[in-house]
Amino acid sequence: MRVTIHQPQFLPWLGYLDKIDQADLFIALDSVQFKKNEWQNRNRIRTADGFQWVTVPVLHHFGQLVKDVRINQTVNWRSRHLRALEMQYARAPFRDRYLQELRSLYEAPWERLHDLNMAVIRWLLGAFGIVTPVRAASEWEARDEPTDRLIDLCRAVGASRYLSGPGGEQYMDTKKFELADLQLEIQQFQHPRYPQAHEPFLPAMSAIDLLFCCGPEALARLREARTGQNVVTAA
Repeated sequence: MRVTIHQPQFLPWLGYLDKIDQADLFIALDSVQFKKNEWQNRNRIRTADGFQWVTVPVLHHFGQLVKDVRINQTVNWRSRHLRALEMQYARAPFRDRYLQELRSLYEAPWERLHDLNMAVIRWLLGAFGIVTPVRAASEWEARDEPTDRLIDLCRAVGASRYLSGPGGEQYMDTKKFELADLQLEIQQFQHPRYPQAHEPFLPAMSAIDLLFCCGPEALARLREARTGQNVVTAA
């Protein structure tokens, strides 16, 4: 069994979904320290001028775990996000097909960021048609050292392979995987190119960009890119 593990992100990008799609199980790493203003509480959407951050305001303190971070209820972030999505994707052909479901997620009374992120991730996977099961790391005991933690989680679910994101070998102790009899694999992500609501094409947006623009073909576009077809190439 191949497992991939990552902190739960808000409206994650395509590389995140691509990694989950290639795994037999996705474990959301909610038992590590939260890092504000990375990807756990914000992401980017395409606009006529480039991109815009959509950020969930949080209340947190140093050292707090991802699963314990609370959303700042004094900020009206929900309506701001929805207004931006409605306006910036007005020309996207499949916006209305998915926006109502996304609006329902936004309107739920979320108190913890982790719960919101997990709901959004599960909704995105369902909308794309990705069937990989999702679990939370906090369900199991694991050591604190980063590589040991990954190995413990893989062992807990009986995995034989661990799929890391690009560059993972630079921060992990790869020798430990060999000693633990776990095959370490590195994701080779290729970003698909597709017609966006605004031109020219700009990669690395939230996955909703592809979903709003290509609808039911979104997953096929994502998988097609792995074969080298319709991908973004370096200038």
